Amino acid sequence: MAMTLDQQVVDQVQELLDLDNEQLLGEYLNQLNISDIRELIDEFPKHGHLFIENLSITRAVFAFSILDFSDQERVFRKLSGPRVFALINELPPDDRTAFFEELHGDTVKKLITLLPADERKQALTLLGYKEDSVGRLMTPDYVAVRKDWPVSKVLDHIRKYGVNSETIDVIYVIDDDGVLLDDLMIRKVLLAQPDTLIEDLIDSRLIFLKANMPQEEAIEIFRLNNRVALPVVDDVGVLLGIVTIDDMLWVAQEEYAEDMQKIGGTEALDEPYLDTPVIDLFKKRVVWLVVLFLGELLTASAMGFFEDQIAKATVLALFVPLIISSGGNTGGQASTLIIQAMALGEVTLKDWWKIFRREIVQGSLLGLVLGVIGFLRIVVWHMIFPDLYGPHWFLIGLVVGLSLVGVVLLGSLTGSMLPLIMKRLGADPASSSAPFVATLVDVTGVILYFTMAILFLQGTLL
Repeated sequence: MAMTLDQQVVDQVQELLDLDNEQLLGEYLNQLNISDIRELIDEFPKHGHLFIENLSITRAVFAFSILDFSDQERVFRKLSGPRVFALINELPPDDRTAFFEELHGDTVKKLITLLPADERKQALTLLGYKEDSVGRLMTPDYVAVRKDWPVSKVLDHIRKYGVNSETIDVIYVIDDDGVLLDDLMIRKVLLAQPDTLIEDLIDSRLIFLKANMPQEEAIEIFRLNNRVALPVVDDVGVLLGIVTIDDMLWVAQEEYAEDMQKIGGTEALDEPYLDTPVIDLFKKRVVWLVVLFLGELLTASAMGFFEDQIAKATVLALFVPLIISSGGNTGGQASTLIIQAMALGEVTLKDWWKIFRREIVQGSLLGLVLGVIGFLRIVVWHMIFPDLYGPHWFLIGLVVGLSLVGVVLLGSLTGSMLPLIMKRLGADPASSSAPFVATLVDVTGVILYFTMAILFLQGTLL
């Protein structure tokens, strides 16, 4: 049970369910917050449809809109025909589109037939945009006015049509062809004199989204401009709809969850963890595990190449885990930092040289710290156990210390550059996850370590 849900509410709902009195249940639910309804659906998953069925249609729409798709689908399957009809018709176009795009095609076809002709056309239009485009998020419910209207006429227009708008915090100024000219905060209109013309209020500092723009780019535009809503236009500037901040927050949450899963070395889940079938979860995880496993086989192959050196100086094998883990950890750090910076818009592809230079400095300093610690570790152990590393302990310490400097520097550069390379190739930077970077650095780290050993120990241990 969610911690924010009062136990008294749970007990009361349980009592009403036991009484099997849907009228009393509906009256009680209509007094609760919408967030409480969502938590009750989590608490009573078998009765979720009863909550949506008995809420007023307006509150049912709000509650249904904030559910995860798995909960929406479970509830929707058990709703009565009249409630399905009402819900589909009352859902805002953007929320309805988000629900439709997750359903099977045949189901969507049947549900679209429940809509009036104009709503049906609208739904098909929104579904026609690419899945991850701004067009899928926009709603055509907004208030648009003309620049030659006086404020008094605008206020009358808002009173008449504002009730159906997604938001009236912002109104949009268009010309006779529907081309967007500007947007105005409602505060500016309310404070103006009734006879003031709209064209005297606009400043033409217009910020807008393109319908085919990726949703990730729209998130960044919202963040930089601190807007509650932004207009969406086509290629010639015609106003098509608006996107509100609540939709952007939802997308940002999904993008964050997806990136975290990819960084962890798995494909993004389509549903919450507990709602994902075991076989689907297996498929999501096994692909990357196989790829990483094959990558680690290259590490074994690299060590096999230096089999003679290992046989002559088995002490070298003791430090292999130390070397490769240090490189992998550093690469994972760098990769995570750069992926996050890219997601927040702090760095772009054109910043690659700045990042490269910074990571050379960072990698060198970090490598120097770990290298000194590695060298001192061998010195201290030699002082305690003089026979552990033999007479060439100093050279072994030097090999380990310099190898750590090199592999940490390599890890920093690999971890920072790989996300940028993935982005340049059109792939998701999060796919260059920390495990993938670690596997790559493992192979090169082993080669670097034993190459360093050959250079310093040739003619002594080797």
